[in-house]
Amino acid sequence: MNRSDPPPILQSEAAASGTTSSLPRGRVLLLFMVMLVTAAGNTAMQSVMPSIGTALKVQDFWISLAYTWSALLWMICAPMWARRSDKRGRKAMMGIGLLGFISSFSLCGLALYLGLHGWISGLATLLVFALFRSLYGWFGSAAPPAVQAYVASRTSREQRTQALSLISSSFGLGTVLGPALAPLLIFPALGLVSPFIAFALIALVVLIALRTRLPDDTPAFAGKGDVMAAPFSANSDSRSRRPDAESDDALPGEVAKLSWRDPRLRPWLIAGLTGGHAQAAVMGIVGFLVLDRLGLRGDPTAGAGPTGLVLMAGALATLLAQWGLIPLLQLGPRASCLWGMVLACVGVGLLSVAGDLHTITMGLALASMGFGLFRPGFTAGASLAVSRAEQGQSAGIVASVNGAAYIVAPAVGVWLYGHSPWIGFGVIELLCITVIVLGFKGMTSDDSLIETRRT
Repeated sequence: MNRSDPPPILQSEAAASGTTSSLPRGRVLLLFMVMLVTAAGNTAMQSVMPSIGTALKVQDFWISLAYTWSALLWMICAPMWARRSDKRGRKAMMGIGLLGFISSFSLCGLALYLGLHGWISGLATLLVFALFRSLYGWFGSAAPPAVQAYVASRTSREQRTQALSLISSSFGLGTVLGPALAPLLIFPALGLVSPFIAFALIALVVLIALRTRLPDDTPAFAGKGDVMAAPFSANSDSRSRRPDAESDDALPGEVAKLSWRDPRLRPWLIAGLTGGHAQAAVMGIVGFLVLDRLGLRGDPTAGAGPTGLVLMAGALATLLAQWGLIPLLQLGPRASCLWGMVLACVGVGLLSVAGDLHTITMGLALASMGFGLFRPGFTAGASLAVSRAEQGQSAGIVASVNGAAYIVAPAVGVWLYGHSPWIGFGVIELLCITVIVLGFKGMTSDDSLIETRRT
């Protein structure tokens, strides 16, 4: 297969049950780019923020804490945007998400520029940064559940793990490109804040493409073409409809509200929250770990390159897991979660004793490969646990869980690491082991999950 071709799952014929349609290549590319640009921008930010914090003479803990308000807003707002996408359409929510990303990155870059050039104090810089970063949590959270629900509602139950893995892999590819491009995007005129402005401009291009190239899917417009398999209908099909055909998307009120306490979702949400905290803590620590273990605290600008290299290796490992291991080994949700956490345990252990760039890179790569297996497993498990009509709500809850992991985990992880690296990494290992134990006891088997049934 050509590298530029989309995976077979998005080119396949409709499932035998007649509930799905294939996604045209151009639309797959747009959905992919929506997720990729936000991932690339955020990991580019991760690669420069430890150096920015050191240049501002601000303690590591406060740099990590600056993300907290945004993550809290993400957890609160993601389900709201997901429910709204059921009524207003997925495309509209993707557009709102990109606008949130663009405005947040532009204003965060401006705040950091003022702080680095002495216009405002370090503390004031972080407070203004946290305020502008909250725009991403508030509005940026609209895009991921909309993309996930769009894909989940148009793939068969048997193919959904791989389909959602493809969407997750857009984050993987973005996390490769972000750290790789960040050092190259540091221009003398703007310094360390250059990547913020650059990725805001890239996102603007993606937003224009989304608005002009993706067909409108709101209830106010009649559906045309294969894409109109209604995602909230029990008997949706992939056949083209007449221009005046009424979309079942206009009937979201008939679907009962999905609860976080729903027993079908509970084991997957607990696993997602626990494993998500472990991953968030690792990602919060790694930039400061590079500065400490390589002795770069005295030259913050020099830290962006090695940090970007380490993050890029981790992102490549994530990509290998999601594009390679999951489809090659045909891993189901439960297997992906459990094996992912085993690999993450090994990687975190190696990271805790790493003393040079090579060992740090290997440790993060193994941990990231594990988390790369775990993430789509947890996402697909939550999706398969509920009916097709509940996919939008499930996607919102999953996005909310992902955001919840970043409320305190990065800051607490950095705080524990600052007091004792052994305690910090020990807590992360304990979280990974907890997911393994709970997974063996509570997660539904893969065979039961992917069994085709009319929903």
